[in-house]
Order: sequence, then C-alpha cells, then structure tokens
Amino acid sequence: MNGTDTGFVLISAALVMVMTPGLALFYGGMVRAKSVLNMLMMSFISLGIVSILWVLYGYSLAFSGDAGGFIGNLDAIGLKGIDIASTADSFVLGANDEPHKIAAFAFILFQMLFAVITPALMSGALADRVKFGAWMIFVALWVTLVYFPVAHWVWAPGGWLFEMGVIDFAGGTAVHINAGIGALAAVLVVGKRIGFKKDPMRPHSLPLVMIGTALLWFGWFGFNAGSWLGVDGTTARMAINTQIATAAAIIGWLIYERIRHGAFTTLGACSGAVAGLVAITPSGGHVNAFGAILIGIVAGAVCSWAVSLKYKLGYDDSLDVVGVHLVGGVLGTLMVGFLATDGVGGLDQFGKQATGAFSVMGYTFVVTWIIAFVIQKTIGFRASEEDEVSGVDQAMHAETAYDFTSATQSHISSTTSSVAAPVSKKVEA
Repeated sequence: MNGTDTGFVLISAALVMVMTPGLALFYGGMVRAKSVLNMLMMSFISLGIVSILWVLYGYSLAFSGDAGGFIGNLDAIGLKGIDIASTADSFVLGANDEPHKIAAFAFILFQMLFAVITPALMSGALADRVKFGAWMIFVALWVTLVYFPVAHWVWAPGGWLFEMGVIDFAGGTAVHINAGIGALAAVLVVGKRIGFKKDPMRPHSLPLVMIGTALLWFGWFGFNAGSWLGVDGTTARMAINTQIATAAAIIGWLIYERIRHGAFTTLGACSGAVAGLVAITPSGGHVNAFGAILIGIVAGAVCSWAVSLKYKLGYDDSLDVVGVHLVGGVLGTLMVGFLATDGVGGLDQFGKQATGAFSVMGYTFVVTWIIAFVIQKTIGFRASEEDEVSGVDQAMHAETAYDFTSATQSHISSTTSSVAAPVSKKVEA
C-alpha cells in the first residue's frame, strides 16, 4: 500500500464531498426565493441516502466481480471482506503497468462521493415543482438501477465499456452524461413549471451562484486529479487541464452570450465555468494544454447555445442541467477521441467514445423515465399546484430561506416610530 497515494485520494475525496453543498448553493442561487431551501435540500439529501446505499450494496454492485460486463456481484455487500489491510488498484484506463496501490477504504470513499453528486446534479432540472419525499425515493431507485450499473460498465474491470477501451478519466459518461440524460427523462414525466415561458423566473441571488461555482471549481480538482488514484505527472496534467479548460469555457460562453444577447452576465460566467469543468472531466488526463483550451472554448460556446433549446423544444429543464451536463459531457467524451496525445486517439477511439456516450444515454433515458413514471403514477412526483405557486419551501419543509415577514414588520415599526415622535412632541408643546 502506498501511503502517499492513499493520503492524496483521501484529500481528493474530501474535495469531492465539498462539491455537493457547492452544487446546492449554485442551484440555490438560481431559483426563486420561495424555492431556495428545497433546492438546497434536494442536493444535500443525496449525501445521506447515497452514502448508506453505497456501503450496503452500491460499491459491491459497481466494483465487486462482474456479471456479463453489466453489473458486479454482492460479494462485498456491507463491505464484507474488506479491512484496513485491503488495497485497491487504479481502475483508470491507461494506468501504469504497475497500478497505484491505495487503501481499499480510500477508494470506496472516493467513489462513494461520485455516486453522491451524480443524482444531485439532476435536481436542478426539477427545481420548484416536485415532492421532496418522492425525490428521496427517486434518488434511491436511480442510483440502484442506473448509476451503479453504469459505473460498473465504465470503470470496473470486466465492465463492457471499460474492456472496450472507452476513455472516461473522471466521469464524463458515468456522471455527467448519465445525470444530464436522466434529468431530461425526469422533466418529460414531471412536466413544465407553472408559468414556464410566461412568468419571469430569474435567479434570486447571483452572489450565491458565484459562491457555489467557486466551491465546485475548488472541489473539481479532487474530482478530476484524484481520479488517477495516485500522485505523478498524469495527476498534475489533469489538474492543470482542469484549470485551463474551465478558464477557456468562461471566455467561450461569454463571447457567444455577448454576440447573441448583447451582455456579459455573471450567470453566464458561472455557467461557462461549470460547462468547462464538465467537458474536461472525461478527457483531461489524455490531452495537452492546447487540447484542454480547445475543449473548454467549444464547450463554453456550444453549451451557451444549448441552454436555449428548452424554449424551442418545449421541455422545462429549470436550471439547464441538460444544456450544461449532457451537452458538455458528450462534447468532452467525443473530443478526446481526436485530441488524445498519448497514443490512444484517432477515428477508432472516437468510435469507442461515441459508443460509450450513446449507450449510456439510451439506457439511462429509458430506465429513468420508467422510474419517474412509476413514482408519478403511484405516490405522485409532482407537487400540487397550490404548493408550487405558494412555494415548495414552506409546503415541503415548513421553513423559508428568508424571513420577509420580520423584515416587513421591522420596517413598519421603524416607520411608525418616526411618524409618532413629532406628534408626541407637539402634544407636549
């Protein structure tokens, strides 16, 4: 067991954990004030549900054994047979001939936090309009039937995409394409928000969005560089490519936004950063700096264009999960086929990348649609019209993010005092 590599993976896992509350803040700032807490909770609850399921059976299904290239087995259910002396090898395509040997518990924790954030990414598409209890059930079913099998396909020895040679360094297919296409299936079942394309639905707090973006960007170094599961030159290349692709995507998004809409917006800069982070995730360990810049520029511009598709095609993806995560994930996954500089690029690799991307899209869309449809027809996925209009914060959580009542009462009290004072003096006179 390599102590340095193990320590690095543990630190990276902590960085990935920060991404989920960072995502909550990013999404929370983008919704209207009446839905902020619900949006935060839809991300945050994933830390509770998925962490437990991962230990009970998720890790075993994803990484223990193999059944026909589709799923693992239950040999490691409840982490059975794993102790402090157990080790895990690097499961990244293109790993060194002598893979990094890290503590098995470090690998399990790191991969757990990938599983946690993936369904949380979908929550933004359903903002403002779903029952929180139904969302909890959806998360549990989705990670079991979708995420655990797809993670096995992509990252586990024996998984059919892994054995094919599909490059997914840190989650372009297993995380971002998976979440993006799942979000699309779910919104098609749940339907549009009341007032979609009619009422203004602007972000209530852009400073909150920027704080969330900063936390995501910070944590993404653990997400990407940590996926090498060790410390060497490839780790450093992934880290620097993460930074420069994200920077390039901000520029690409803002250029398109200025040409198309006439302004450089704060929301555009934040969304561009996330698009760049998504696109470099599958490819950053296999491209040089120029490849990373190209991926970032293209992802920023194309994702900026893609977020407008919901208005043309009529699906209500509240916070642009499809336009950023699905489109950005597909771009990064496909572009590495041509831009890889370590002997694995080319037309053949592009074909493998396309197979990986579109097979995940097909499987995840169908299974997610079924899960959402069953929930909708049984306990109901969609919140009531009354709850949606009044705000799901109060309806689902009996709380509000901002106490407007107290502020109004304070203002009235202050105004009354200032008016009453002269009257009092006049009486005394």
